Amino acid sequence: MAFPEKFLWGGSISAAQCEGAWDEDGKSPVQVDFGDPGTTTDRRYIHYLNADGTRGKMRQFEHLPEGAKYVLFDDVRYTNHEGIDFYHRYKEDIALLAEMGFTTFNTTVSWARIYPHGVEGGVNQAGVEFYRNLFKECRKYGMDPVITLYKYDEPVYLEETYGGWENRAMIDQFVEFARVCFTEYKDLVDKWLTFNEINILLHFEGKDGKQVSFTQLHNQMVAAARATKVAHEIDKDLKVGCMIAGVCCYPYTCDPQDVMLSYKTFQNTFAYCADTMVRGYYPSYASRIWKENNVSLEISEEDKKDLMEGKSDFLAFSYYMSNVVTTHRDEIKTRSAAGAQNNLSNPYVTASDWGWQIDPTGYEYLLNVLNDRYDVPLFDVENGLGAYDKVEEDGSIHDDYRIDYLRGHIKSLMKAREEGVNIFGYTTWAPIDLVSFTTGQMDKRYGFIYVDKDDQGKGDLHRLKKDSFYWYKKVIASDGQDLD
Repeated sequence: MAFPEKFLWGGSISAAQCEGAWDEDGKSPVQVDFGDPGTTTDRRYIHYLNADGTRGKMRQFEHLPEGAKYVLFDDVRYTNHEGIDFYHRYKEDIALLAEMGFTTFNTTVSWARIYPHGVEGGVNQAGVEFYRNLFKECRKYGMDPVITLYKYDEPVYLEETYGGWENRAMIDQFVEFARVCFTEYKDLVDKWLTFNEINILLHFEGKDGKQVSFTQLHNQMVAAARATKVAHEIDKDLKVGCMIAGVCCYPYTCDPQDVMLSYKTFQNTFAYCADTMVRGYYPSYASRIWKENNVSLEISEEDKKDLMEGKSDFLAFSYYMSNVVTTHRDEIKTRSAAGAQNNLSNPYVTASDWGWQIDPTGYEYLLNVLNDRYDVPLFDVENGLGAYDKVEEDGSIHDDYRIDYLRGHIKSLMKAREEGVNIFGYTTWAPIDLVSFTTGQMDKRYGFIYVDKDDQGKGDLHRLKKDSFYWYKKVIASDGQDLD
């Protein structure tokens, strides 16, 4: 597989969390456009209007009740409407990333900017031109863009019209969206990701258990495979990867039952998707997973053919933290922070303010597992620390905690590279502050670049360089050798 010999260094963002301009230039809304800001201890809510005229709210990934419609309410503040105004400020922001020496940049294409009202509504040319200009700006500075097609942001038109991903009609809708992107940007983008953290659906359960989640996931994996086939038909040099949320999972004790539970947790939450998308078929243990979750899938022969013919060219993943599992759960303390509810506390590692357990060694472990298991190029597309940042009176931001987090993980990355792990790129989440996906907050900051906007909506969005900005610049310039 042909990838650049030079290792790719950069950062990742997403359209829905950064762009703002939620209803400009023909764009239609996505689910998070109806979401409020949560808190450090509680995830955000999505607001809607029931068929009987009463108000309702639900968590992200939950299903809109029958007859309900997404509606904006005057007493809700919608943080994603403005985001960080990347839509209007992208040239300024790309220039800042270039100043750090980025050689790659990952973002998403908003489906709702390209096909605001599905295929039947036609292509929105203003959206097409926005992303063309954005990718040109990246190329201007020598950045090799790696672009994600989907990060939980299909137009709400498709959810309200088709019921979302439980309906197989969404497969054709997605493939046509992908076809437009591959065709329009093939001269600017040669590395693509289909679905961001596609395995996230495995964590959600509805009134009917997990039947809907597994059905949606099957349809998404088939859609990804068909899109990959389309990309190769358009240009044989296009490379399309899958992207899986990676969490290192340990047994809490040496009880053999805990060890077995740890391995099955890896199968259940990561390998189920990665095995299918990289190898081209459902693994043997899938039948166990379906039985345990009382799930029955309709998998056609055409689906099997698509999965095999549309195998991912590379495996992308995220890594933020490690977790532990045990069969002795009643004996062990759990965490309650947003994004880490009910996770078991590991006494050997520290945790962020949001309860995410910081573990660079787990990162090294995961890199080796993925390299040994899949034998395809790897790309780490998300790694970073959400934290509170303080702006000093002189405008400086001393985020040593972020530097310490990234230093530990990049050390593990460098060790893995030296040992032969086939990884071609690393992008932090996120190089610039943005709206948190899980909580809808601005105060949960990840960036090397500070954005002046807080959880109460105060601030003028001006950008400031944090200490980590200058540190990461040095890391890139030294190809990961200078981490001091």
